[in-house]
Amino acid sequence: MKLKNINLGLGLMALLALSSCADDKFSEYRTDMTKNLKDYQYLNNYEPLKKYVEDMKASGKCNPDFKLGIALEAAEFNKQALVYCLAGSNFNEMTAGNAMKMASCVKDDGSMDFSLVKEFVKNAKDADMTIYGHTLAWHSQAANKYLKNLIKDKELPPDPNGGNKYLEIACGEAGANKWDKQISYVLPKALVKGQSYVMSVKVKASDGGTFAAWPIWEASDNKNQWGGSNDVQYMADYDITNDYSTLKWEFTANFPIDKLQFVFGNVGGTISCDDFKLTKAGSDENLIENGDFAKESASGWNPTGCTIKVASAAAAVDIPVSVGHLTFDDGQNLGGWGMDNAPKIVNGVCEVGNNAAKENPWNAQVNYEPGFVFENGKTYHLKMKIKGSVAGEFGAGFQNPDGYKGCGDFPTIKVTTDWKEVDVATTCNGDNALRLLLNIGKYAGTLHIDDFEVYYMKSANSIPLTDEEKKSLLTDAMGKWIDGMMEATDGYVTSWDVVNEAISGKAGADGFNELQHATNAPASDVANSFYWQDYLGDIDYVRTAVRDARKSFAEHNGDPSKLKLFINDYNLEGYWDQHAKLNSLIHWIGLWEDPKAKEPVVIDGIGTQMHVTCYGDATNTKQAKLQSDIEEMFKLLAKTGKLVKISELDMNYEDEAGTSVTFDKMTEVQHKQMRSFYTFIIQKYFELIPQAQQYGITQWCATDSPKDSGWRAGCPTGLWDSNYLRKHTYAGFAVGLGAPEYWKEAK
Repeated sequence: MKLKNINLGLGLMALLALSSCADDKFSEYRTDMTKNLKDYQYLNNYEPLKKYVEDMKASGKCNPDFKLGIALEAAEFNKQALVYCLAGSNFNEMTAGNAMKMASCVKDDGSMDFSLVKEFVKNAKDADMTIYGHTLAWHSQAANKYLKNLIKDKELPPDPNGGNKYLEIACGEAGANKWDKQISYVLPKALVKGQSYVMSVKVKASDGGTFAAWPIWEASDNKNQWGGSNDVQYMADYDITNDYSTLKWEFTANFPIDKLQFVFGNVGGTISCDDFKLTKAGSDENLIENGDFAKESASGWNPTGCTIKVASAAAAVDIPVSVGHLTFDDGQNLGGWGMDNAPKIVNGVCEVGNNAAKENPWNAQVNYEPGFVFENGKTYHLKMKIKGSVAGEFGAGFQNPDGYKGCGDFPTIKVTTDWKEVDVATTCNGDNALRLLLNIGKYAGTLHIDDFEVYYMKSANSIPLTDEEKKSLLTDAMGKWIDGMMEATDGYVTSWDVVNEAISGKAGADGFNELQHATNAPASDVANSFYWQDYLGDIDYVRTAVRDARKSFAEHNGDPSKLKLFINDYNLEGYWDQHAKLNSLIHWIGLWEDPKAKEPVVIDGIGTQMHVTCYGDATNTKQAKLQSDIEEMFKLLAKTGKLVKISELDMNYEDEAGTSVTFDKMTEVQHKQMRSFYTFIIQKYFELIPQAQQYGITQWCATDSPKDSGWRAGCPTGLWDSNYLRKHTYAGFAVGLGAPEYWKEAK
């Protein structure tokens, strides 16, 4: 049975009358627009978009496997209502917005839920539509909490000899309200109204969150509707992390406070509390009995929404904390003055020295300034690999540049003609110690220095994982995630964004853009992302994802010959960077596909997102340049020999003043400019991308973006308006696919 030919000239009400199309095949489903007979009637002449693709295939004008796609929410498609019908009538492939991303499927504990994905796949099969998988590996929308917990420091076991005692709070899942979880302490004696107090506690949390103090007069007659006291003194919230921090509140009692409440309803996991202290201002007497829990008792403490116990701290261990490290491989070098041969890097090693000994050690100094002040009273280690052209020795120490004041000297460093590692320590004993100096004036010869590092030792109850351990754990986690997705899709999804948005906008030493890393990304992105490549490495990150995808696809009923893996990225048009990002992506693909690798991988295609802007500048300079850049992009992509997909095509409009125009402010002229731009893009794709490389085009936004959207809010991004009525852009898209220019006939 086929869908009825539904004309939407009557508007949205006719569309909403359609409840389900689950038993139909979409071939004649249409959404027309008759809003304005003069300007819009011609849109009724157009067939559903995929009809033009079928015509192109029949006439040999495009790849017989070309896919015309649409991005949509899987949950909306699964309703088998409006979105289901619109997609099936116009497109033959779908990309799920978020449903197939890691953050949507992997929970905080690492367990996976693919129920939505499985339903989406079933409904796609029934509708005879393919799915483009988006996305297997991406730093954004990863299961951040799970992945970060996976590689956090290893907790040491409790000290069998007792060790430090603390209050351990088991919170379970995070609650919705602050008051959902709390502990309270009944004071032996009420605080005096009008008296000033100071209260503090050491706190850390396995999952982070907020912690607040609410002292209360429990015995007050002023009751709330639930029978509790209204006389509560609300004090500041503090953010708590996985490291101990001391929280402090200074307050004047507004009531005769008889109970202390601490609230942390939004915290999940475990909270550790120690050293509760409450004193009158100017006094040292702690009004909280056993605030350090040394007596192994939680007497006086009562939990709500959680459980408590007195626990023993893990055994302490000293771990090194690096504050500065020069490998000399990246061009960073030591400085200094007075030496005959200034520091230079030769084959990744710093070389510096004197032709002859000078009168004093300080007459020639090597300088290291890390950009912070070495802390007065803290012991630092200086470690390096070193050898000399001749045996000798030199001194090292901290310095305050103001008056060249010494701030602590290291033991003398002895040098031989063979490489050796030295590790010396001293305590910084002065303020404003901005420099660490090597005093080499008395050394006659050349010093060779490598792996120059300054660190201090920190007592901790956990041990950081090694880089190798982190890589192993995350490699396993990526494999499990990809395998779970391939099992859920059961071989039906044959094309994937295997890695998404890997390339940064920052050029490296070789002139090509680096991969995105926590070190080169905006702070806002870092806070909400997990950069796999920081741990797996720039090469193994992509190779691991590709290998895992091919292996798991074959193991879960997939035909390996049909699997197509894409690298997808944005801003490849070249408008801002003269195609530096695209050329960098092509360069990196060459590195990832290195045929000399132990286990070579193949990447099948490149996805160019093309979230473009139609420019309405009077001289057309911007628009002309962008269109030229798009042509060049297609030419560069064609040269790769890879499949090419326009993966996320949408468009906004910028007027002559450089202001983005919202969909409700668009003029007819502007709509028609966007129509022409869609036609240009799609025609150039078929003109410049060889047929064998034409994978497909996916329209990213079916409709204009709502004004409260997180993506291009209020922009005219769609081929349909918010009422699912055709726009001029629909015609532009159709003409790009070979449809007639019916608006000319209308004139």
